[in-house]
Amino acid sequence: MSKTLLPPVAHKDPRRIEQLGRTRVDDYAWMKDDNWQAVLRDPALLRQDIADHLRAENAYSDAILASTTDLQATLVAEMKGRLKEDDSFPPLPHGSWRYGMRYESGAQQPRYVRHKEGHPESEEVLLDADLSAKDLSYYAARGATHSPDHRLFAWAEDTQGSEIYTILVRDTTTGDMLPVEISNCSGDFTFSPDSQHIFWTYRDEHGRPVKIFRRTLSGGPDVLVYEEADAGFFVGVSAARSGKWIVISTNDHDTSENWVIPAATPETSPVCVAPREKGVMYELSHWGDRFIVRTNADGATDFKLMVVRDDALGDRAAWGEHVPHQPGHYLTAAICFADHLVWTERVNANIVIEIENRAGERHQLATDEEAYTLSLDGAYEFATTELRYSYQSPTTPRQWFAYDMATRERHLLKMQDVPSGHDPEHYRTRRLMAKAPDGELVPITLLWHRDTPENQSAPLLLYGYGSYGHSIDPTFSTRTLSLVDRGWVYAIAHIRGGSEKGWNWFLGGRGEHKTNTFTDFIACADHLIAEGWTDAGRIVADGRSAGGMLMGAITNMRPDLFAGIVAVVPFVDVLNTMSDESLPLTPPEWPEWGNPLTDEKAYDRIAGYSPYDRITATPYPAVFAIGGLTDPRVTYWEPAKWIARLREYSTSDNPLLLRINMEAGHGGASGRFKALDEAALIHAFAIWAEARTRNAA
Repeated sequence: MSKTLLPPVAHKDPRRIEQLGRTRVDDYAWMKDDNWQAVLRDPALLRQDIADHLRAENAYSDAILASTTDLQATLVAEMKGRLKEDDSFPPLPHGSWRYGMRYESGAQQPRYVRHKEGHPESEEVLLDADLSAKDLSYYAARGATHSPDHRLFAWAEDTQGSEIYTILVRDTTTGDMLPVEISNCSGDFTFSPDSQHIFWTYRDEHGRPVKIFRRTLSGGPDVLVYEEADAGFFVGVSAARSGKWIVISTNDHDTSENWVIPAATPETSPVCVAPREKGVMYELSHWGDRFIVRTNADGATDFKLMVVRDDALGDRAAWGEHVPHQPGHYLTAAICFADHLVWTERVNANIVIEIENRAGERHQLATDEEAYTLSLDGAYEFATTELRYSYQSPTTPRQWFAYDMATRERHLLKMQDVPSGHDPEHYRTRRLMAKAPDGELVPITLLWHRDTPENQSAPLLLYGYGSYGHSIDPTFSTRTLSLVDRGWVYAIAHIRGGSEKGWNWFLGGRGEHKTNTFTDFIACADHLIAEGWTDAGRIVADGRSAGGMLMGAITNMRPDLFAGIVAVVPFVDVLNTMSDESLPLTPPEWPEWGNPLTDEKAYDRIAGYSPYDRITATPYPAVFAIGGLTDPRVTYWEPAKWIARLREYSTSDNPLLLRINMEAGHGGASGRFKALDEAALIHAFAIWAEARTRNAA
């Protein structure tokens, strides 16, 4: 079919770009609508020639993959069969109430509910997101929460996928909406501990969260509380669970600063805890009369915990060490309760939970599986000994636990229900190590069905990310099972740029070391081939966002390894994007990639791996790029330009496909069932691409 169907041909409009004494020509820059900021708010404003081209690309992808239509429907049915239609999550206690979230049967969006402690029959619906989403092509609610006095319920909603949020507040007693509709918000907000004010984050015309405002809930104008002058820093606001402080945080990718306001006087000006120092990050958790500070200060690469008393705020010299730095034990988060301090550490790519009481006695929660995920589930209450956490692994559905930190007893609250059935004994998981070109050992997590022979070539989906220190945890995925049940092996490459092996693992895959991310991924593919799990040409690689940049890079470097490439909202036009200060994420991204506007070395380094700029005449594998029209993070024109240029240079007849979701942004379709359509499409493409390559061999 691919030989008889002709892809859309993007016309060329060469634009010469002079930068730091270097010249490049971009033939497809015209795909960026000059009015792109307005398009984020109203997709109908997209320039007609661009809209026509994107729709033609969608139609071509549909035609090429038409033979997979029945398979897609089967995959959707399988995935949907593993989702409990009337699902719910263990509610969290807060005072005399319990707050939770549940789905009505068939609902795309959840209901946010509460009931009196011990009386589930008294349930109240605080927000029916499925009803709010009715007749909308996209809907997402963020930050839904109640006021500390339980009188109000607020949420931020986005109806375009552009991450431009509006905050709404409801009176829980009357059910009426308050006249407190806040627009141009990043979605980040918090109630003041006295429940009289709402602090919210303003999103500027470039999509950057740059200001914190305070609004009195009884009425009145917004009051500017904090404004960030550095275009590379983003701001956010939260309230300490102790109820004593409001915290304003501002940071880029390697430097942070925090300001605090006493909850007793929420109208006072914020006080800086410690002035920003380049390369030093810190975050705060309040422990009654002191702050616990998670920081990498003083060379603590894998972070440590410091402590400073409330009456010494603003005095950096008053910080005392509480949990010392231990290389190889990456301290990822800390949360405080009245009588306990809890923190998580990542050791050998797995998470352990550490607990300490006021007397300094410590103990640990962990497991013996090779690959698993432990996660803290949050809490509203400060004066409690109950810790909520979850456990899951690639073979084991998620389990929610309540753990008494004083008695060390736990009980199972809920196990993820898989209605169509799931037996963990039918699946196998393993952790392998691949040797990178420089000798580093890169972890790989494998999942396969017990009926799939080990170490005998099988089709394999290899997933990777490798940026921002974000770890890809080995979680339970009801979607992945559809591939595994068909004899596929699913693999996660825990490459540098993530933090699976500590913060140095991240530092080893950023900036001047970025190419380690790509060579690590290739080393994982080569190792899986050498160990007999798969063969070259039977691997489909999958990455999203910055992981899409990884997909573009490895496609240029080793196209021979792959039957197909899936790149979702792929960051592939790195050099142009990092040179465009008007884009929301560009200045904050410079610490991650470098600034090609001022730094010649950064320009040359980025130009050396930027997927769009490194395309050459080579036999590329089949590629499926997926973007979102209203995506403010990775704009739609990046995958559109990438596919157009790949088609221009590829010497193979492998299809190069583009699908732009015209009604969504970075996160794809909203709604738990709508999202399955995209997941099934990706799986169907993987199966199609692998079979196509194998049959052609």
